[in-house]
Amino acid sequence: MTLDELTDFVTENGFPKFRAKQIYDWLYKNVTDFDDMRNISADLKTFLKSSCYISVANIEKKLVSRYDKTVKYLFSFNDGECVESVVMSYKHGYSICISTQVGCKMGCTFCATGKSGFSRSLAPSEMLGQIETAQRDLNIRISNIVLMGMGEPLDNFDNVVKFLRLVSSDNGLNIGMRHITLSTCGIVPKIYELAKLHLGITLSVSLHAPNDEIRQRTMPIARKYSIEELLKACSDYFKTTGRRVTFEYSMISGVNDSDENARELAKRLEGTQSHVNLIPVNTVEGTGYLKSNIKRQQAFIKILAAKNIGATVRRTLGSDINASCGQLKRKHIEEGGK
Repeated sequence: MTLDELTDFVTENGFPKFRAKQIYDWLYKNVTDFDDMRNISADLKTFLKSSCYISVANIEKKLVSRYDKTVKYLFSFNDGECVESVVMSYKHGYSICISTQVGCKMGCTFCATGKSGFSRSLAPSEMLGQIETAQRDLNIRISNIVLMGMGEPLDNFDNVVKFLRLVSSDNGLNIGMRHITLSTCGIVPKIYELAKLHLGITLSVSLHAPNDEIRQRTMPIARKYSIEELLKACSDYFKTTGRRVTFEYSMISGVNDSDENARELAKRLEGTQSHVNLIPVNTVEGTGYLKSNIKRQQAFIKILAAKNIGATVRRTLGSDINASCGQLKRKHIEEGGK
């Protein structure tokens, strides 16, 4: 609940208005049991226990990279469903990559998450819980959030928007919208809808191909929305919000990484005020995909740069713990978990 929603809930059930702020403050002090809310009355505690619950992300598994201290979590929720989150350390602070759904419907062929199927979308509290549990466990303050874990954020639009408002609230975790990135595979109508909200977040679009033919082979969503439609929506997002769009491009050896692919991509993005984030594709069992080698990556960037398209190769973190989302969950399912 937002503070306003909690205030209405408390007063409608016969309790003083000021109790709502007390409860709200306790929730953002990582209290997970109503009995630990020391300054609220016994009758209010009894009421809360009978009518509410506090959503908690429980740590099922935790992996820490030996190389860069990246931390990967498998979290479980009240119903036993599990998702993954990754905490990364940078010079500017700590970033967390969180999940927005249990599994994913999108079916991208290079992604481990989709191979586990789809169970349900996460509530705003379950997205918040991933951040709160990680902060408490590591004794850190998260400064940046990436919605790029399990699931498609725009397929869980209303819950994600409510999460964004909660996490950025002065009364909550107070993480500014400009420190939040939302990654989407390209649900075009929702990009337009997101732009109209003027939230100030960074939009990151999983493009992964320079043309519809390759994109349709690797990303089923491309059969519904063409690259032309997607780029038009991204252009509208930039014009409406003033926020530059980042395009994610997983480089798959022999599939989308040729010089011709780079030239076609540069032509597509010419004049779009965008940035390309090249990602050597992760090795996922069953896909047969191999990541492009360093020479191919460098040649690709050189061609984009010649056309004034900014591009970088994403820094690989947590390589020894398979820090990309989906793989820890798959192993958990294979071992009998949800």
